[in-house]
Amino acid sequence: MDVASHSPAALGAVAGSKGGLSGSAAVPAGLVAKVLPGDVWDEVAVAFDGICQEQLYAYARGRWPGVALEPVLFSKDGETIGGALVMLQPLPLKLGMIALVKWGPMLADAGAPGGEEMLRGMIGHLKAEYGDRRAMMVSIMPPVESQRENAGLARLIDLGFSQGESLRAPDRYVVDVRLDDEKRMAAFSQKWRYHLRKAMKNELVFERSAAHNLERFMTLYDAMSERKRFADHSAIDTVSDLFALPEGRGRPELFFVSREGSVVAGAIVFTAGATATYLYGATIDAALDLRAGYFLHWHVLGWLRDHTRARWYDLGGTDGSPGLHQFKSGMVGDAGFIHPLPPIANYTSHRSARLAGEAAYMLRRGFNNVRDALDAYMRVLAKHLRRAAR
Repeated sequence: MDVASHSPAALGAVAGSKGGLSGSAAVPAGLVAKVLPGDVWDEVAVAFDGICQEQLYAYARGRWPGVALEPVLFSKDGETIGGALVMLQPLPLKLGMIALVKWGPMLADAGAPGGEEMLRGMIGHLKAEYGDRRAMMVSIMPPVESQRENAGLARLIDLGFSQGESLRAPDRYVVDVRLDDEKRMAAFSQKWRYHLRKAMKNELVFERSAAHNLERFMTLYDAMSERKRFADHSAIDTVSDLFALPEGRGRPELFFVSREGSVVAGAIVFTAGATATYLYGATIDAALDLRAGYFLHWHVLGWLRDHTRARWYDLGGTDGSPGLHQFKSGMVGDAGFIHPLPPIANYTSHRSARLAGEAAYMLRRGFNNVRDALDAYMRVLAKHLRRAAR
């Protein structure tokens, strides 16, 4: 789905006269809900335990042009307890609207007493405001969790949501950041350790780089994309929006691996919150023989442990690639988890909203199936062209 953002002035106009959303008097569990300007939201939400790039206004406004954004902050007794960035997606022909929350709502402090009650209260407000009062379909994508039975999805089902779309390749590979070097090395798979030790003999150099070197990474990434000729549906073109954030306020980290002064691999990693996320990577052809990816991620793990509060390092998915599965599962090893992202959960209390929302998801599924088939064909064609050029 396409997602334009409201200006801060427009966002402020959504709030009620007392600073809350219209309908906020009915907020469950004594919570107060308030829509914030986007820049203010980012300043507050970046400190939440559950923050991820998808919940930052600076990221979403560029990633999803055409969608209105409402950052909703929740408080109780004057204390901030969490929030959610709500994306308001208009459906074709003005048939309705979907209020989408990706990997939220979030708690400010995941370990605070009463967290379950607060999450249920925030979800109850989203249902009442967007589903009941504004007659939208409310769609919430719960985050992956360390236990296989996803509590976020179970909570939504218990609160009246129904299970919706799932990703084609939903597995996410998540590594434990908090181990010392000895335990971390022992936790890797045997083959991962073998490749890492080979990499350590290749005179590679790891560095954390300044944000102004983003263009250096983009040159590496563009060259890799051209070489591999893969279809890129990521948000790489909007990553500069994240790097425009102040240091420590959601700006990602930039890492490089070099050999003899030349960059062979790079990575962009989102480091705010309790879970760091691998956003983008790029390599040259020689990086494979040098095992530069193993060397890079080994040092990223150590850097995250020593310089952030992250508990986990989310490597993302694989899009069904056996090679990526082998690399990422070996890195997870015995200290982390490989669990699927749960399906999206939907709530409607208006029949028209349900019919329009279901039709929109059906059309998107058909579009994605066609796109995936075309991408697969282009990968095979590119492989044949590379062989013919040798």
